[in-house]
Amino acid sequence: MFRTALRNVLAHKARLLMTVLAVMLGVAFVSGTLVFTSTISDAYQASSQKGYDNVDVAVHPQSSDSRRGAPGAEPKLDQKLLDKAAHVPGAASATGTVSGFTAIADKKGELLGSGFSTTGGNYFPGKDGKDARYPMRSGTAPKGPDQFALDAHTADKAGYKVGDTVRLSVDGPVREQKLTGIFTTDDGAVAAGGSLALFDTPTAQKLFAMPGGFSEIDVKAAPGTSQNALKAAVDKVLPQGAAEATTGKQLADDQAKMIAKSMDGMKTALLAFAGIALFVGVFIIANTFTMLVAQRTKELALLRAVGASRRQVTRSVLMEAFVVGAVAAVTGLAAGIGIGAGLRELMSSTGATVPDGPLVISPSTVLASFLVGIVITVLAAWLPGRRAAKIPPVAAMNSVHAAATTKSLVVRNTIGALFAGAGAAGVLVATGMSDGKTMMGAGAVLLLIGVFILTPLLSRPLIALAAPVLRAFGISGGLARQNAVRNPRRTAATASALMVGLTLITGLTVIAGSVQTSIDKMATDSLTADYVVSMANNLPLSPDVAKKLDGLDEVTAVSPLRISPSRIDGADKSLTGVNGKDFGKVTRLDFTQGSLGDLHGGRVVVDDATAKKKGWQPGSRFPVTFEDGKTGTLSVSGVYKGNQLINGIIVDNATLAPHQQQATDRQVMVKTKDGTTDAAKESLVKGLGKNPALTVSDKKDISEEIAKAFSLMLNMLYGLLAMAVIVAVLGVINTLAMSVFERSQEIGMLRAIGLDRRGIKRMVRLESLVISLFGGVLGIGLGVFFGWAAGELISGSLATYELVLPWGRMGLFLGLAAVVGVLAALWPARRAARLNMLAAIKAE
Repeated sequence: MFRTALRNVLAHKARLLMTVLAVMLGVAFVSGTLVFTSTISDAYQASSQKGYDNVDVAVHPQSSDSRRGAPGAEPKLDQKLLDKAAHVPGAASATGTVSGFTAIADKKGELLGSGFSTTGGNYFPGKDGKDARYPMRSGTAPKGPDQFALDAHTADKAGYKVGDTVRLSVDGPVREQKLTGIFTTDDGAVAAGGSLALFDTPTAQKLFAMPGGFSEIDVKAAPGTSQNALKAAVDKVLPQGAAEATTGKQLADDQAKMIAKSMDGMKTALLAFAGIALFVGVFIIANTFTMLVAQRTKELALLRAVGASRRQVTRSVLMEAFVVGAVAAVTGLAAGIGIGAGLRELMSSTGATVPDGPLVISPSTVLASFLVGIVITVLAAWLPGRRAAKIPPVAAMNSVHAAATTKSLVVRNTIGALFAGAGAAGVLVATGMSDGKTMMGAGAVLLLIGVFILTPLLSRPLIALAAPVLRAFGISGGLARQNAVRNPRRTAATASALMVGLTLITGLTVIAGSVQTSIDKMATDSLTADYVVSMANNLPLSPDVAKKLDGLDEVTAVSPLRISPSRIDGADKSLTGVNGKDFGKVTRLDFTQGSLGDLHGGRVVVDDATAKKKGWQPGSRFPVTFEDGKTGTLSVSGVYKGNQLINGIIVDNATLAPHQQQATDRQVMVKTKDGTTDAAKESLVKGLGKNPALTVSDKKDISEEIAKAFSLMLNMLYGLLAMAVIVAVLGVINTLAMSVFERSQEIGMLRAIGLDRRGIKRMVRLESLVISLFGGVLGIGLGVFFGWAAGELISGSLATYELVLPWGRMGLFLGLAAVVGVLAALWPARRAARLNMLAAIKAE
């Protein structure tokens, strides 16, 4: 039976090629994803571990959960503690480090690197006057408040040399400092495309709001002292509850875990591509083996007649599937290695610098590739194999394979109706629940399975709707319609491949478009400010920015927004500080009780959710413990409808400032005389000194930034759709090619009675078009339903949510389905038209 199975594979090489390609694409993306993420992860881990070569024990402030967000001064590491750590038994040296955000401008004034990886730190010289962490490639270490050093990668990228004056910013105000040195570093953030600026220690402490303090103390062990022994010694000199020590090995391990975790999102997204491709590929594999079994009815029945058991026949089909899966796994793994290497080069070409390292092909990647390729193929071929075993030996005499019985169709449709009904009910019930994500997900899966099972039943009425259009193409159109519904199961399996991809992409397009529109509406309804000024990395900015803006002639109102931790009724609660005098000029709040009024002193306004939870109303008074631990009393003057942009307890900044050790703003809302004009924006940018760390955004910019995030997500999903489309094209080609083979005698007869080659081609193309559009209509319809249902869940937390149907894109998706049908029919139509009519008529 094994030889028989191998012979059948070799005898049908062309027919099985499409199946191999479908499985290979899925395997290639699985293996490519694993190779790429393993390679990048290992490279970053190796790079980060180099950064801990000089760290045996690290001391940092206590970071217990009980302290986070609580009022009161945070503990800090000072010079006294640094000296103690340097003199513990087994310590060779101790280094105090200071770090924070530092934006570097290029020669055009634009920000170098991405916002979250542009950092600054201190150069901490040892006894030899050098910092072993940062060897100088050229120049000298920074000394004094007007000097700094820059990493070599950033300096080369921007074209800076020692002696240049560079514009930079730490917390808002722009600074101009002399570049005295260019250094090399193994810092992982720099390797990933970020930048690192170094200042002398007193300057760094002042810039990063740590006068006389450090963010970390790194202790180097003397020869013969282990990290654990050194940690035990350091622990003895640490102030209880204020600082804690960690070994360098533990830090490196934690960093490796963080890097691996950060790669999870990318890995999940890429594996989703592979998963969809494999899921769609299952339909093609099952379809292929079903048709191959049907074409070999006589052969399989003869095997039964000469003594083969049902189990042997099933095993024969599964052996064929095993061989096909193994070939697909090998070729898919090879292609995946190429994809992994290509993705790494693609990252480098987009400006993201990836640390050097070898291409990682782990045993788990190889094993996963073979498991995916072989298991998926064998599972998809199992049902056709069972059907093959049921062929009675008597079928060998007339080569007629029994069609699906009425009973089997009734059972199938009943099961499909139950699945679809349960799924639809689950989705509808979930829309009325406060947290119905799990139920909606389960319902969506059941509904999708139910529709797939019912697709043969749905194919006849839906394809019948195309009859008037097909009638215009004469006899070719009529034959195409009849051929499309002749084998509903085959048509359903072929159309389902495209349906799955279009369901997913349509649903997410509906959700993304609706959410974006809702956020735009929220910004329009809540903000009357012309511009919002914030840091490029969304970190806090200096109050000096608001003061500078307030001093500009074209500015009519300024309200910085800051967050301050507090304690109310024994629970942690953040206070939102604003400029009480101008806040009403830059926002438009919808008050349900009271009003904004004169926001000063102890008067506050609160969002409706907080007011309801606390039982507050206008006139309510409540005690509060401020950030510095001092207490006071606040009174409610109004209750407003909160949203994602503005919510919480809003108080005047003048009330918060005396209680803040270091006042910082999240953003600054600005109103100008001329409104949102290019000239007004340019004047704000110039007034802020063309600061690379700051962004000046109007409502359109905010909307575009939101749209950019959605566009990135959708572009990834459109890539996923492209994968599904490629596999779906293979499926349609496969189906049509085998259909043409099955109908060779019929096509020969059509040619003999006068249908020319052009008519044959038109018939096959129209059949393909109808099948593809059938899948497209089902997919878009399901996608809209799922998009609406998910929107009902979202509307519970997004008050301005409204359903927006992207008619243009849905039309484009339907057009794409039509293109799939036309392209997939090219080769089968040409093959059908070139059949020799006499040979075809004689064919069995």
